[in-house]
Amino acid sequence: MIRASLNSPAVIERAAELADQDGLEHVTLAAVARSLGVRPPSLYAHVRDAAALHDGVTCVALGELADRITEGIAGRSGKDALTAFAQAHRDYMHEHPGRWDALGRRAGATAAQTAEAARLVRATGAVLRGYEIVGDDRTHAIRILGGALNGFLELERAGAFSHRPPAATDTWPHLLSALHLVLSGWTANIVNPQEVL
Repeated sequence: MIRASLNSPAVIERAAELADQDGLEHVTLAAVARSLGVRPPSLYAHVRDAAALHDGVTCVALGELADRITEGIAGRSGKDALTAFAQAHRDYMHEHPGRWDALGRRAGATAAQTAEAARLVRATGAVLRGYEIVGDDRTHAIRILGGALNGFLELERAGAFSHRPPAATDTWPHLLSALHLVLSGWTANIVNPQEVL
């Protein structure tokens, strides 16, 4: 019976499933309770509030994406690792649209400090080590990499590239080549960014 097996992980997993099915914006305590066959007050013993529910979905997504990246980049470096890293993001967005949205929201401090978040940062760092990017530059590179990939993927998902050929799928390798070029030349070319301001 659902009620007997109700616990925090089960509630969060159901919320993640609903996010993919109906959209993250429709994931509420009432909706999750209804799908589990319980009344909303029954969930408060397992999830503090709606923000915690969404943070839980974010943590699920962080962990799943980290696993995909880690598996994809194993034994690879440089552009091969970058391509696997980017493809893990793209596949995850297509397969889990609601969980993907949870990755793009401003998560609470607790979610941002979880083991899942740390695993994703480590996986991203492993890609950048192949480009010998360290220290504060690593943070800048992570932001640039994330901004470029997420921006492209969100525009692709919204259909912004569908108005004229070539298809977004044809542009994707060009994006990865451009990112590889930026990361490869990081140490030589990005010495003092203030000089270009």
